[in-house]
Amino acid sequence: MNSITAQPSALSRQARLPLRRATFIGGFDDQIARAQRGDRTAFSALMSAHKDDLFRFVRRRVADADAASDIVQEAFVAAWGAMASFDPERSFRTWLHAIALNKCRDAARRAATRRTFWGQCPDGDDLRVADERPSPEAETISREEVRILRQALATLPEHLREALMLTAVDGLSQAAASATLGCSIKSLEYRVHRARELLASEMARRATPRR
Repeated sequence: MNSITAQPSALSRQARLPLRRATFIGGFDDQIARAQRGDRTAFSALMSAHKDDLFRFVRRRVADADAASDIVQEAFVAAWGAMASFDPERSFRTWLHAIALNKCRDAARRAATRRTFWGQCPDGDDLRVADERPSPEAETISREEVRILRQALATLPEHLREALMLTAVDGLSQAAASATLGCSIKSLEYRVHRARELLASEMARRATPRR
């Protein structure tokens, strides 16, 4: 554990005091209970009280401020959807941080997938990946692979391409992807499987030197 985590500064302690005081006087407890009953006004009050703290939490993990704001919004949306299952014995702030951390991980995975899929690196180097530059020969091969992949993707039927993109590039779960496409999970599984088959076949065909 680093010194920052082990020994919080006085400024850090002071920054957390308003949240703690509100909890002690029952303000947050009441808002949480109301939010769990579906009170959007109460949840909005919770958002207002925690948004700056949550943004700082995310910003320490994400280099781009706009991306961090998006993740905070995603975290609040997820929190609202899960309010009914929140255990009041837990710290609401810690619970929000856990949700936001998962959203940061999701964003990092999506960014890594996009780099692999499209050969692009996120602005601001969100993942803080070490600079390991490939050789010119490797870069040439990589660009050619990306070109072939893009062309092969374009040949897929739209419903198959969308299923593959939602799961492989956007990183959606099967449930979320099937809901987005308005199909069953079983149908989604078939579409993704079929898309991968056609994509592999098309990429192999395009990669084969013509005589």
